Amino acid sequence: MNDKVGRNDFCPCGSGQKYKRCCLKKGVVQKNQPVKQAYYKKYNIRIKDEKDIEGIRKSGALVVQTLEAAGNFIREGITTDEINTLVHEFTVNHGGKPAPLNYRRFPKSVCVSVNEVICHGIPGPRVLNAGDIVNVDVTTILGGYFADASKTFFIGQPGKDAEKIVSVSLESLRRGIGAVKPGNTTGDIGWAIQSYVESEGCSVVREYVGHGIGFEFHESPHILHYGKKGGGVPLVPGMVFTIEPMINLGGREIRTEKDGWTVVTADGSLSAQFEQTLLVTEEGVESLTPFGL
Repeated sequence: MNDKVGRNDFCPCGSGQKYKRCCLKKGVVQKNQPVKQAYYKKYNIRIKDEKDIEGIRKSGALVVQTLEAAGNFIREGITTDEINTLVHEFTVNHGGKPAPLNYRRFPKSVCVSVNEVICHGIPGPRVLNAGDIVNVDVTTILGGYFADASKTFFIGQPGKDAEKIVSVSLESLRRGIGAVKPGNTTGDIGWAIQSYVESEGCSVVREYVGHGIGFEFHESPHILHYGKKGGGVPLVPGMVFTIEPMINLGGREIRTEKDGWTVVTADGSLSAQFEQTLLVTEEGVESLTPFGL
């Protein structure tokens, strides 16, 4: 990723086109400019090297283990604050730090979002009831590296609406990941998600997006979960970011509660989310927070 590229070489973005007809023409990578330098200068994107990727991968493994522990713990009758305690203790006992705790004054170690809560649910006294859906969003710092993933869980037997929104949300993440490869763009990711979700009669939240991650909690680029094919930033190996579509059963409009964090659907409809941290590789994509999809 630091090698200089000639005009007639294959473009380093992996498109299969010659550099002069691809990223040079688009003004992304100037002649004889290293790709890593070009992406930082043009997009403020920090391409990760092998050492960084391995660090994020280890942090991601702990995120997945934490989500598994939460999934085994979650049941009817517990409070969202009990989930927070479980996530905090599990993370710390395995050498990590919960990234959300005190991040921009967020008061807890994990976001727990139930039913109509889209994201940033603050754990507290809310009791989980049969038929609820609950998203647990874990971000961990391990060895100085950040990784981020979330799952939505059923509490007891789900109703038809709960089954639908969770199914559509999970498939939207699959579709988004399927669009990740060198030569594609961030817009291709958004288009893959939006076109599928809207075909199912659901809606994509637009105010909250995926993001670069690794050295910090939130980095460039923003990964919109809607968009046009070919738009946005060309994907190149070494980019690390989250895809985390927030999908509503009803309209996409949102409302933020008085606590300044909790975001809910404006119409009270159900919302679900799944998230993974992804690496763009030479061949395509690798999840650094791999769980079954």
